[in-house]
Amino acid sequence: MSEADFAGRGTTPLVLTVPGLNGSGAAHWQTIWEETRGDCDRADLGMWRTPRRNVWVTKLDHAIKAAPAPVILCAHSLGCLAVAWWAALEGQPYGWPVAGALLVAPPDCDRGDLGRPLGGFGPVPKVSLPFPSIVVASRNDDYAAIDRAHSMAKFWGSHFVDVGELGHINAESGIGHWLFGQRLLDRLIAAANIRARLLPEDRSVAGPWSLYPPADGPGAEMGDPRY
Repeated sequence: MSEADFAGRGTTPLVLTVPGLNGSGAAHWQTIWEETRGDCDRADLGMWRTPRRNVWVTKLDHAIKAAPAPVILCAHSLGCLAVAWWAALEGQPYGWPVAGALLVAPPDCDRGDLGRPLGGFGPVPKVSLPFPSIVVASRNDDYAAIDRAHSMAKFWGSHFVDVGELGHINAESGIGHWLFGQRLLDRLIAAANIRARLLPEDRSVAGPWSLYPPADGPGAEMGDPRY
């Protein structure tokens, strides 16, 4: 798939949220962003209670191809694995049509105690993602140890942000609109906007990275990760 295949698209990215197991309810930051930001739409992968990897990957592929603009993926939990498997199975030129991804609280699907449906998304794909990405993880997430989340970020070539103890970084974490996460998302969008204005031959892998937070954690300017 080339950029010419998407010639009718705009240049301002559309943010596609990709929830995890059981979807994201009304108090989840993904749902709040969809209702308040104006640039977010949910990728309806269906089968929220009984997800299947290949079905989710196929539906995510359809959502990306149907999007009216370059896409930023904003995934939570098992949705992160759907994104990683989409990259592994479908692929794309670097940064197009997916221009970036915010991957929050990816579960360790290689853990034997998780069982299905999470285990059905294992093994975790060890593939460099063909777009800039940020992995955000918590130190007390029941679904992945912090060092394992850091390993996934390394597999995927992602920047890594440790937000301390925020559980599974969901509605139960009490983060509401989660402005810290929105600032990370806005950095991805800014990088995508700059890249979209470049000539194709100038859109190198290295181009947008200066806009991203350090790999070992957010800078002080990012603010408190709880809000």
